[in-house]
Amino acid sequence: MVTEDAPVLTVSQAARLAGMHPQTLRQYDRLGLVTPRRTAGRGRRYSQRDVARLLEVQRLAQVEGINLAGIRRILDLQEHVAQLEGRLAALAMQPPGGWVFTAGTTGDVVVVRRGQRVRRAERADLEAEEGALVLWRPHRRG
Repeated sequence: MVTEDAPVLTVSQAARLAGMHPQTLRQYDRLGLVTPRRTAGRGRRYSQRDVARLLEVQRLAQVEGINLAGIRRILDLQEHVAQLEGRLAALAMQPPGGWVFTAGTTGDVVVVRRGQRVRRAERADLEAEEGALVLWRPHRRG
């Protein structure tokens, strides 16, 4: 069974599926917009997810009129949001009250398990950068 992330398509196959010229895919790879995996011989191999991303780049450029630098920024931010949502979902699966959050004045957060202390090095780094350190513990209901 081939998954959506399996790198099985050559440049020409991916270009045909995306309705683009193979040279466009190579350019997007050089710009970091769509980065395929590589074979041992350095050949590019695209997945179905890569093809979907190529189509999104094309839509943003042609329909929305966004330049390639803007598209790259949008895609990077979307990936960052997805990573943060994954981390949030993982934290939400933890039992309530099991975490302590330490935050500096700029909002940087260090998560530690209840009963653990913020390591001296982390505390010193936060205090040196931020000038203050705040320790937040959730109130117990009851």
